[in-house]
Amino acid sequence: MKKLILTVLALLSMVAVALAENAPAAAAATTAASDYKTWIPLVAGFGLAISAGLGALSQAKGLSTALDGIARNPAASGKIVTPMIIGLAMIESLVIYSLVISLMLVLKLG
Repeated sequence: MKKLILTVLALLSMVAVALAENAPAAAAATTAASDYKTWIPLVAGFGLAISAGLGALSQAKGLSTALDGIARNPAASGKIVTPMIIGLAMIESLVIYSLVISLMLVLKLG
C-alpha cells in the first residue's frame, strides 16, 4: 500500500510539472498569458518538496538496510559501506536534478 501511495504521488508530481510546461499553449487560447506564471513556482516547489521527501525516505531505508547487514555480519562492513555511499550519492543526485529543473522552471519566468 505504501508503494502504491508513493507511486501515485510521484506520478501526480510529474503530471503537474508536465501541465505547467504545457500550460502556455493551452492558456493562450482561453486565458491571459500571465495566468500560468503563477502556477509554475508552486508546482516547482511541490515537485522539489516531494522529491526531497522521497529521497530522504529512500536514503533512510538504504542506510537502515546497510546497517542491519553490518550488524549481522561485521566482517562484511568493508564490502557494504562503499556501495552504500555510492547508492546514497545517486539518490541525492536525483534530488539535486529536481532542484535544477525547478530552478530552470522558476527562473524561466524572469
